[in-house]
Amino acid sequence: MASASVVVGVGEAEKEEHNNKLILYSYWRSSCSFRVRIALNFKGLKYDYKPVNLLKGEQSHPEFLQLNPVGFVPVLVDGPAVISDSFAIIMYLEDKYPQHPLLPTDIHKRAINFQAVSIVSSSIQPLQNLNLLKYIEGKVGPDEKLPWVQSVIRKGFTALEKLLKEHTGRYATGDEVFMADIFLAPQLHAAVKRFNIDMNDFPTLSRLHDTYYEVPAFREALPENQPDAAG
Repeated sequence: MASASVVVGVGEAEKEEHNNKLILYSYWRSSCSFRVRIALNFKGLKYDYKPVNLLKGEQSHPEFLQLNPVGFVPVLVDGPAVISDSFAIIMYLEDKYPQHPLLPTDIHKRAINFQAVSIVSSSIQPLQNLNLLKYIEGKVGPDEKLPWVQSVIRKGFTALEKLLKEHTGRYATGDEVFMADIFLAPQLHAAVKRFNIDMNDFPTLSRLHDTYYEVPAFREALPENQPDAAG
C-alpha cells in the first residue's frame, strides 16, 4: 500500500509532529472513507492519507488486516489508538477533538441526526458495497447490479426525505453542519455520480446535495480530489 505522505530531511520537531499526526487508511471512492475525510476537514485536523486499493485487494493484505481484521476501510490511527468503522471513528473524533461539534446539543435534533446516520449506514450503504455487488454479479449477473443498487437507494432516500423535510434549514437538521450531513453527502454524491439516481423525487435531498458542493470541507473530501483517485 503506497503512502500519499513522505517525510524527508526534517528536523526533530517536525519529525515529532509527523509522528503525532493522524493517519487515515482510505480508498478514494469509498463513501465510508469519504465521511471520515469530511469530519476531519470540518474539525481542522491534519492527517496522513494512506491509500488502500480495494480493487487490487489491498484490504486483504496481512498488514492491513492487523489494523482491521474485517478488511474494510476506513481505519484511523491516532498514536496508539487504532479505530475502524466510520461511525466509530467520527464519534472518536467528536469526543477527542471538540472543535466544531458534529452533534447538536438539542436532544431531539441529536436523535434526528442519529436516525439519518442509521438509514445511510445500515439501510443503504451496506447493500451497495463492493463485496455485495461482486456477489450479485457472480450469482445473478452483471446487469442486475445497477437495478439492485437503485432500488436500495430509492428506498432509503424515500425514508430520509420523510424524516428530514420538517427539520432542514440550510443543512439537514438546521443551519449548521452536523453528523447527518457528514453521512448524507457521500451517499448523495454516489447516488448521482455513480448510480444515476433521478433526484426529482427527492427535492429536500437534492437541495442538500447542491448545498454540500458549496462547502470547502465537503469539496476537499470529494473522491476525485483524493491522491489515489482514478482518472
